[in-house]
Amino acid sequence: MKRICIFCASSPGNRPEYAAAAEQMATELVNRKIGLVYGGSKVGLMGVLADAVLGAGGEAVGVIPKNLMEREVGHAGLSKLHVVQSMHERKALMADLSDAFIALPGGFGTLEEFCEVVTWSQLGLHAKPCGILNVLEYYSPLLAMFDHAVEERFLKPENRALVLARASPAELLRALEQWRPLRVEKWLDRETR
Repeated sequence: MKRICIFCASSPGNRPEYAAAAEQMATELVNRKIGLVYGGSKVGLMGVLADAVLGAGGEAVGVIPKNLMEREVGHAGLSKLHVVQSMHERKALMADLSDAFIALPGGFGTLEEFCEVVTWSQLGLHAKPCGILNVLEYYSPLLAMFDHAVEERFLKPENRALVLARASPAELLRALEQWRPLRVEKWLDRETR
C-alpha cells in the first residue's frame, strides 16, 4: 500500500483520545512509508491527522471541493492539495489516489464516504480494503447494525467481512495489509430474482 485514504471529522470531538488516535495513526502511516489521502482540511481530526503526518516527515494529500475550501478551512501546508468542483469529484479522486480506506471517528460525512467505498467494494468496483478504527468503541453501534443487517439477510456474511474493525492503528493497518478480495454473488437467493 502506497497511500491510504482516511475519512474523519472536521471537528475534534469531545474526548482527547480521538486526537491521540489520529496522531497514532499518522505515526503508523509514516513508519510504514504509507502516504495519507484525506479531505484536505486543517481543522478537527482531519487537521490533527495531516499535521501529525507532515510533522513526522510523511506525505499528506488533501482533496477538497471549492465550496468547502473556506468552511472546512483548507490546509495550505500539505504535500499536495487538490481543489475540485464537487463532492462527487472529491470522493472519486480520493478513491483513485488510494490503495485502502479507513474511517476514524466522524459524523455524517465520514459515514457517508466510508459506506460508499464499502459499497463500491461490494459491487466489485474496486478491490481495496476498508477498515474502521474503533476508538473508544465509537463505531460499535454501527458495527452492530452491520451484524444486524446480516441477521436480517440484507447483507451476506462475506459482504459484512468487507469492513475490518480494530481498536489500534497498528492492528488495523496489519489487517488491511493481510486482506484479500473475495468475489461474492450479489443475490442472497437466486430463485427469488
